[in-house]
Amino acid sequence: MEVKTPREFFEKVLPSRFKPDKAAGIDVTVQVSIVGPNGGDWIVTIKNQQLQVKEGTLSSPTLQVKMSEKDYLDVINGKLSGERAFFTRKLQINGDIGIALKLRNAGFF
Repeated sequence: MEVKTPREFFEKVLPSRFKPDKAAGIDVTVQVSIVGPNGGDWIVTIKNQQLQVKEGTLSSPTLQVKMSEKDYLDVINGKLSGERAFFTRKLQINGDIGIALKLRNAGFF
């Protein structure tokens, strides 16, 4: 199933894609900003192997992720790797890149 909007991903797909067993030891709050017509801001918290997603912004997240809507959809639909997006500057990450890699393993992108 191809994800059509970031909202669909955060509300429906991410909770089912999340892998609690791969999130052991992760305690992070991520501010995700998606720029585009269907974009928006989401706060994703992973703690105690549990996922919480809500719309909004946070002043001091552990990690900040920013992408265009098109590029983000390409990553979550498997058309573009997260690494390639990062190295071509389509994915902007502020914070610990090691945490970002762990999030990928937990199903975040």
